[in-house]
Amino acid sequence: MKRILAAGAAALMMIPALSAGAVTAQALNFTLKNPIMSEAAILINLDTDTVIHEKNPDDKQMPGTLTNIMTAVVVLENWNDLGFEVTMNESVYSDLYNIQYTDDLRFIDIENGDVLTISDLLYAMMLTSSIEASQTLAYTVGEGKVDAFVEMMNTKAAEIGMKDTHFTNPTGMYDENQYTTARDMATLTRYALKVPLFDTISTTYAYNPSVPNLDRHKNHDQWIWNHSNTMMDPDSTDYYPGARGIKTSTLEAAGRNIVATASKDGNNYLAILMRAPLTDNEGNTMYYHIRDAKSLFDWAFKHFSYTVVLAGTAEMGELPVSLADGHDYVLARPKNEVTMLWNDEVDTATISKDDITWYKPALQAPVKKGETLGEVTLKYGGEDLRTVELVAVSDVQRSASKYNIFAASRFPKSSWFKKAIIVSCMLCAIYILMCVYSYVIFKNKGKPVKAKMAIPKVDEKKKKKKVE
Repeated sequence: MKRILAAGAAALMMIPALSAGAVTAQALNFTLKNPIMSEAAILINLDTDTVIHEKNPDDKQMPGTLTNIMTAVVVLENWNDLGFEVTMNESVYSDLYNIQYTDDLRFIDIENGDVLTISDLLYAMMLTSSIEASQTLAYTVGEGKVDAFVEMMNTKAAEIGMKDTHFTNPTGMYDENQYTTARDMATLTRYALKVPLFDTISTTYAYNPSVPNLDRHKNHDQWIWNHSNTMMDPDSTDYYPGARGIKTSTLEAAGRNIVATASKDGNNYLAILMRAPLTDNEGNTMYYHIRDAKSLFDWAFKHFSYTVVLAGTAEMGELPVSLADGHDYVLARPKNEVTMLWNDEVDTATISKDDITWYKPALQAPVKKGETLGEVTLKYGGEDLRTVELVAVSDVQRSASKYNIFAASRFPKSSWFKKAIIVSCMLCAIYILMCVYSYVIFKNKGKPVKAKMAIPKVDEKKKKKKVE
């Protein structure tokens, strides 16, 4: 019964989130003046779902513990009771202690035998990348089969349009067969942010577990888990006002990754940085993923604003108009003014406005002001920005004299003219037939008719006897 309720709740939870699945963000990809160190990146304005910068977005990368974003999605959509208590069992995750890259392991102060809720484990995983939490969640939701849970992860990835992603584990530990791309991580994150509770969990900076476990954690109030994104820490030199979550990752074999959001003055951005180097050229430990994220956010907040890129009064061309009373053409303008998020370092004149499609090559009067004539596709750097309808600037009246001459010249070629000819021929044929018939009847009536007298015959023998 619990599983049935969980499945039903998951279906309901998915409804508001479906709009984010398989949605391709509009791409502008403005050039950065200060290059970033990460090998792959995407920066998206969440308010308009517009990619304003991308770097190698489709190159396959190891996600590391960014994998936990999908782990959280699958748990939230398939487990209804987040207050369900789980007793931590080290045997569930102890085999991970012997992985190839032990420095990739992330442990927190969770002890064997601790009782934690599903919600507690989600916070532990998203804030600290705890392998105890992620493996236990997969084991629990997968009903004792982590492989079954991984299959659910891959099914969800395909469902929401992650075309270049494959998961092999829920923890994010190194596996050359586990891969994704910056673009797919953007797709996943935009989807996840619409899943109930994910945003709250993934952007919380500090969390105190709901179950005390005082026999192993005597000072419950000090049992705090902090988010690994140091941009959220007011006491850190990496602090960035307005930055929130979502997930960080470090793999010895694949560098550092981060997925984070930032907000300022009502503008909201999502940054994905992947495969940032672990050290500089001299071997010093570096956190380029954090530096790159801050650089992208600074650039976006400083240089991007909503700008008119196509005025509503702009004349986009003209179409010839026949039978017009006056000018034999009509001017076209955009149906609506176009305002877009734009980089103030780039002149809007660089936007191409030449890709115009007219719905008809020519018009015939009358033409009404505001009548739709065609459309123009705005382009920048080879990418389509927006398609806008073009409408007539003014009315074009029809000339009565021109129309009458036109109608007269067109009548012999019209179907009505052909029909009239056919009907006329039929009427003439009928008339001729009627005339012939009448003539025949009249002629027959005019012939003389011999009179026939009805005289009785007389018997000559009897006649002679009477005379005698």
